[in-house]
Amino acid sequence: MSIEALSVTSVGLYVIILFRYFLIAGFFYWFFWMRRRPQWETRKLQDTTPSKKLIWSEIRWSVITSFFFAIPGAIMIESWKLGGTKIYTDYAKYGWIYLFLSIFIYMFLHDTYFYWTHRLMHRPKIFRIFHQVHHESQNPTPWAAFSFHPYEAIIEALILPLLTFFVPIHIGALIFVLTAMTIFGVTNHTGYEIFSAKWMQGLWGKQMITATHHNQHHKNYFCNFGLYFRFWDKFMQTDKMT
Repeated sequence: MSIEALSVTSVGLYVIILFRYFLIAGFFYWFFWMRRRPQWETRKLQDTTPSKKLIWSEIRWSVITSFFFAIPGAIMIESWKLGGTKIYTDYAKYGWIYLFLSIFIYMFLHDTYFYWTHRLMHRPKIFRIFHQVHHESQNPTPWAAFSFHPYEAIIEALILPLLTFFVPIHIGALIFVLTAMTIFGVTNHTGYEIFSAKWMQGLWGKQMITATHHNQHHKNYFCNFGLYFRFWDKFMQTDKMT
């Protein structure tokens, strides 16, 4: 793996990650915080409105975080080119059932890693160094999705590329997981509940992380540590909706 190839891939991936972040976060910020349709105001999760200074801080930290996300991703891509990962392109290699199962495996392992590292970062001495930046957004906007201190960004960036060296995944499934990560990160920080009352009372709301669930974490630091699923929060009795 040459330094030149790694550098070029890192820059290209950084641009892609930034584009994805601004596209998805920008859309949800425009729709909820700028458009401000009256029928959505009943779904606003907190009464306060973040200052412009805080919003720019969320964006600035997210731009920095995207750089730290790009480097492990570039190492993964260059290793894949050299045959060093478990990423594959032939759908028939492991079959269709495994292709869809691998998405769940990756999301569950990512969620497990996120829950426990996230909970660890809430220990007082560690919190101030790693996680305080993210909690400057007590009433987060979509821009807060990647608003991490570089130390936290490095921790968050490692798990998915690392998994590709051990757990087989189709390239299409991997792209889906990476996109889902961004969508969950953004929608969990919208400050508005995007799902209907029917969804929230059904299987989705009871098992998946939503803005309502994660917003409680920004108000009460010691609950709701998950990323995708409520499994670990429920199992460890850190799940709270009010």
